[in-house]
Amino acid sequence: MVEKNTTTKGLSPKNFTEIAGVFKKHFRLALESCNAGGKILPKMCSADCDPQFCKLVKSSPEGTKRCSEERLRSMKIAFETGQCYISICHAGLVLVCVPMMDEDNPIGAMFLGKCLWEQVTPILIEDVNRRLQELDIPAEQVTGELKKLPILTGRKIHEAAEFLFDLMYEVSGLDPRGIRWRRERTNQQSQIGEFIQEQKKLGTAWRYPLESERELIGKVKIGDQTGAKEILNSILGTILFHNPGEMHLLKARMVELLSILGRAAVEGGVDINLILEKNLDYITKITVIDNQEDLCAWISNALNEFIDLVYTSQDARKVTQIRPAINYIDANFDKQISLSDIAKASHLSISRLAHVFKEQMNITIIDYLTSVRIERAKQLLLATNQSCTEICFQVGYNNQSYFTRTFKELVGMSPRLFREKNRRDGKLFEPAET
Repeated sequence: MVEKNTTTKGLSPKNFTEIAGVFKKHFRLALESCNAGGKILPKMCSADCDPQFCKLVKSSPEGTKRCSEERLRSMKIAFETGQCYISICHAGLVLVCVPMMDEDNPIGAMFLGKCLWEQVTPILIEDVNRRLQELDIPAEQVTGELKKLPILTGRKIHEAAEFLFDLMYEVSGLDPRGIRWRRERTNQQSQIGEFIQEQKKLGTAWRYPLESERELIGKVKIGDQTGAKEILNSILGTILFHNPGEMHLLKARMVELLSILGRAAVEGGVDINLILEKNLDYITKITVIDNQEDLCAWISNALNEFIDLVYTSQDARKVTQIRPAINYIDANFDKQISLSDIAKASHLSISRLAHVFKEQMNITIIDYLTSVRIERAKQLLLATNQSCTEICFQVGYNNQSYFTRTFKELVGMSPRLFREKNRRDGKLFEPAET
């Protein structure tokens, strides 16, 4: 059944024509639009949105019903995750659902695909005919139309989906904040889930990651959003792994993290009164949160806002100056790099970089490089069976005696003892007391 209305809030036939034209120029694929109830909007569909294969499937009431159910299922998942949902439909074709939301309100979706991402083979023909056998469509007809469908690689399908997502929100004027928040929440849960799986493999016992907390403070102070998010998600993964479903305890941990983020932002140059005001606002919001996914998104939003404040603080210019140095060290710590190399990447003199770096980070450049190398060595010692010699060279040292001495100075024990102690006790490493 086709919906009589030909428009949906935020998207008009004129908008659609512009979107479809630009999209087809880049990907040569047709588009199909529907409202929030899954009903097709004819004036916002490409003329060739249904290939002959799909028309054949929809020639029976059961086929039409299945296609409608497929659309609704895809939209439900896309709305929940805030992401383009790519699937193999009931008939065996690639189907991509791009969700349309205005703020946090689902209003419809655009579909693309209706193609294959592999060559037609006897196995594929058998699979498709098996899927459609209850529709009583002659197998030779199915096979004939199947061979006429376009073929796109998985990578191209993903590119097309993301391109349409950005294009649709740009042209339609829809407010993407709600959908982007859902997308960020989904990605965050995925990262946390991966970390929890790693924790299970290591079989480590509960210990709050104080060292990660210190690293998080450092990342917030310099406005490193990407690095801060990675560390935050690892901390959240550790907390959720050991306290699943305990909302009262999780909220207490989140309030602690909020305080830490606020303190880091103040150290990064943000006015303390502004941070106190923001903290009060976030604490008010946490009282109504009743699930751990929204709880994680809550602290992630706080992180984003605090880092934005660091960017705009009076020290933002200095932070911007040292960020290239941080990025260069993080990407090249496993190589033989010098102060000259780091300064060159930052477009500063060695003396100027050393001064600004120490002022902002409360640590020298060499000490920061050393800490990055030793942290990576710890990870390798616990997660691999590589020898200490191999790890020494893998983290940027070319002298094992120097590596061992440096490791012992920072951690309080030799690399070999660190591995034996933590693997035997089944514990996460603790920072050495100073």
